[in-house]
Amino acid sequence: MATQTDTLSEQFQKTVGDMMANPVGFFAEEWNKGVKRSWNLTRHLMGIDTAETGVTPRDAVWSNAKTVLYRYRNDDVTVREPILLVMSLVSRSFILDLQPGNSFVEHLRDRGFDVFLLDWGVPDEEEAGNGLDLYTDQLIPAAVAEVNRMTGENGVNVFGYCYGGLLSLLYAAAHPDDPINSLLVMATPVDFREMPKAMSGVGRDGIDPRDILDSTGNVPAASIRAGFSLLTPTSDLSTVADFWERLDDDKFLNSYQAMTSWTRDHIPFPGQAMIESTEIFSDGNGFINDDLVVGGRRRHLRDITVPFLNVIAERDHIVPPASTRGLVELVGSEDKNEIELPAGHVGLIVGGGGRKRCMPAMSDWMLSQSTVLED
Repeated sequence: MATQTDTLSEQFQKTVGDMMANPVGFFAEEWNKGVKRSWNLTRHLMGIDTAETGVTPRDAVWSNAKTVLYRYRNDDVTVREPILLVMSLVSRSFILDLQPGNSFVEHLRDRGFDVFLLDWGVPDEEEAGNGLDLYTDQLIPAAVAEVNRMTGENGVNVFGYCYGGLLSLLYAAAHPDDPINSLLVMATPVDFREMPKAMSGVGRDGIDPRDILDSTGNVPAASIRAGFSLLTPTSDLSTVADFWERLDDDKFLNSYQAMTSWTRDHIPFPGQAMIESTEIFSDGNGFINDDLVVGGRRRHLRDITVPFLNVIAERDHIVPPASTRGLVELVGSEDKNEIELPAGHVGLIVGGGGRKRCMPAMSDWMLSQSTVLED
């Protein structure tokens, strides 16, 4: 197996070969690349012509405080049951709609779904007291009911992303009579004994979650970003090297800006939800121990009986496969499945692999659980 050192050696040999074969042309090309890199670096640092994200047309159709339900415009809906995308609490909603041609929302829309997304907004002092029950017993049920009402009361396909998958599981377990047509969760932590130390270092064996709250009563976005950075401590250095090498490519710069806006633009985590998550999951491992109590209500994953799919990323360093593998055995659905896709946490819904393999695998399953309308 070739190592990174071998690859760098091959690149160096090729560079030397090109230079020796045509020294004038080689240095002229490198000069032009250098000029373009300098200009693109200036554009990037000064925020000139930055990449636009989240541009698929949509309309706000319902709200509660900072929480907004969006509906993406689609004049060619061919699937009866809509999809509701439930976001993580620490990510901005544009990550599911990164760029034209590189968007999970766009993919679902183009496959004929009526796509809705639940955006939690950016929390401040008003949201510091938000507990898990607010999301799982009030906001998600209200959004599901609204989507169902707006689309003919045929049921709703619920899709939970990362921590949004965790919220979706808690919701579905406590509301078995809601109009859920199917439930899919992607990259969702379940067994917290298998989570990286950087993500599970808060709790009885680490930091008291109350000690990381800021003056607003929330976990600041900078702390969220720092936790993700600790998972791959050398990634920033390798990213800088790759960034400079390819900086003369306008298309690369556009994609780079979109990706870094995702991976670095986190939002605060509501303080009460963090405290409860620590107690229930990091300390209590509630899913695995079947000891879930949220808002005074006991919840069992076996009470989830709708068609269910758990999607795992084989190379996920944020939610490792070991931390989510086996979830399918805990839910009570007869129609249930678990698939592992060849991607990392981000690559499930971004990039060539996401477009060619991962997104189609997920939308194929949702189509199999839905009714395709005849022309």
